[in-house]
This record gives sequence, structure tokens and C-alpha cells, in this order.
Amino acid sequence: MEHLAAPTLTFLADMELTVEGAYLPGQTHIGERRIIRVTGGKMCGNVNADVVPGGDDWITVREDGTIIQDVRILLNTEDNALIMMTYRGIRTGPKDVLQRLDNNEAVDPSEYYFRTAPVFETAALAYEWLNRRLFVSRGIRLPGKVNYSIYTVD
Repeated sequence: MEHLAAPTLTFLADMELTVEGAYLPGQTHIGERRIIRVTGGKMCGNVNADVVPGGDDWITVREDGTIIQDVRILLNTEDNALIMMTYRGIRTGPKDVLQRLDNNEAVDPSEYYFRTAPVFETAALAYEWLNRRLFVSRGIRLPGKVNYSIYTVD
């Protein structure tokens, strides 16, 4: 069996999302649910865009405090193309660190694991290549916002 080299990553963009406080539907059969409204933001790099207010992060909190993200946002590029962006993600770490994040405290990203797998969809020809690539990101939770560095998997 042939062993292939690990894929490389190429920087795509940095993205900052501003968010509201969480809506708390509570504990369901799936887990504790939180819904966080995305109020805006910006993507800068090989794709430059504003984040259109109104996206959401539908979070499931597992029993150990691990957060599973399900995010849908809309990007409006500097040349007025619309790009739909969805991603699933995971944020986990020691319970005391997760509690500090829940308290909206700034926590060094080396203290927890926060990764996502963005998927882009667009009809804009200039950005059509986004429809045909895989992406990963590393995130950091900050008071009132979330920042990501997004990479193309080559």
C-alpha cells in the first residue's frame, strides 16, 4: 500500500466575527443548546469581504463541556460577490478553561483546541474556485467576538 505525504496548508484569510450574547434553549435530547447571532465582521486576505449581519452559530455543548459548532454566515466581497460560508467546528479543553471562555474572558488559545472545517458556496465566477477546495481553520474566542485563520488544504 502506498503512503501519501500529508497535505500542505496555504493561508486563505483571517476572519473576525462579532457576536451577540447567547440564546439559551436549554438541555435537549442532543445536548445543551446555545444559539449565537453573528452581528457582523470582516474577512481579510486572499478573499476580502464583510460578514453580513444575521448569521447564526447553533452550538451543542457536550457533557464534558466540548462545544460543537454549526455555523452559517454570508460574506459580501469587496467587489460585491456573495459567498455562503458554513462550518462545523469543535472547541474543547480543560473544564476550568472552558468555564473562563463561557464567562467571556480572554484565554490564551494555546490552552484549548478550537478548529473548524469551512465550506464555501458561491455563484460568483471570480470566487468559483472556493466551491472546489477543502479548508480548515484555527480559532480563538475573545470577548464579544471570534477570530479565525483559514487555510486551504492543498
